Amino acid sequence: MPKSDNQKLKILYILDYLQKNSHEACPVRASELISMLDSHRIKCDRKTVYSDIAALQDYGVDIISIPGKNGGYYVASRNFELPELKLLIDAVQSSRYLTEKKSRELIEKLCAQCNEQDAKLMKRTVLVSGRVKSMNETIYYNVDAIQEAITHNKQITFRYFDWDLGQKRRYREKEYIASPYGLCQDNENCYLLALSERHGVTSYRVDRMCDIGLLDTDRVPCPELTGKALHDHANRLFQMYSGDAVDVKLRFHRSLINVVIDRFGADTMLIPDGDEHFNFTVKVAVSPMFLSWVIGFGNKAKILYPQCVADQCCTLCQEAMSQY
Repeated sequence: MPKSDNQKLKILYILDYLQKNSHEACPVRASELISMLDSHRIKCDRKTVYSDIAALQDYGVDIISIPGKNGGYYVASRNFELPELKLLIDAVQSSRYLTEKKSRELIEKLCAQCNEQDAKLMKRTVLVSGRVKSMNETIYYNVDAIQEAITHNKQITFRYFDWDLGQKRRYREKEYIASPYGLCQDNENCYLLALSERHGVTSYRVDRMCDIGLLDTDRVPCPELTGKALHDHANRLFQMYSGDAVDVKLRFHRSLINVVIDRFGADTMLIPDGDEHFNFTVKVAVSPMFLSWVIGFGNKAKILYPQCVADQCCTLCQEAMSQY
């Protein structure tokens, strides 16, 4: 490659090297940059390095210059601060709907946003193997296709499958058609909230969808999944199980206040009931998952109203006890 062509890349090589190797505790010296450029067959002197650093600073790159014998240059601020990257990496690690392969790919990309020294430290704490992860490699593209359909107000078609005992896919007979309205995470899984002619307002596990296609047909209007109603609908579901939305009054022990706030939000009205309990009313989709959630708190939680929901809870307990 001619020298003139390499010279055009000089300032890019300098920026890339500083982003990957510079650190406040270990600034990069001008001599180190000259040596790096030489390895790329780019001849450069100190004066030119100083000029290029100044140009990058004028452009807006936050490069700090440390004078003195042990001085040099380092990039002080980046697109993501280190705590932000750690937070994003934790989210990727804990996400069940991402496959192990896709999790590692995303973590590599996130680590590339900081210098190599910090990236090595973060990778040492990454634990992906052995976690329960999705087995559907296409989920990343499923989310993208669904978002595109929502953006363009179009219906989608897709195949839906279940896993058998041999961990093989068993596709359901008919192709699904639905009007997508939103994506929601619950119980570490990703769900599509949609309206379908077959199931009405419902949810689908995104990692169990495949062959998603966009139709030319506009979505069927669905007020229950539009605007704030979409958020309210998602909050009523327990692990995305559908059920009749009912106002349920419950009595919980005061030790469970954090549990209620975490699940239903800080605007939930908590009414004292004696010294040790409180009552609250929430609109929920009554399903086996909701009843199991209440049962899980033992004698610290009780359904007060309506009686039909309390009866369903008793029936579920009796069915479980009959097995033992």
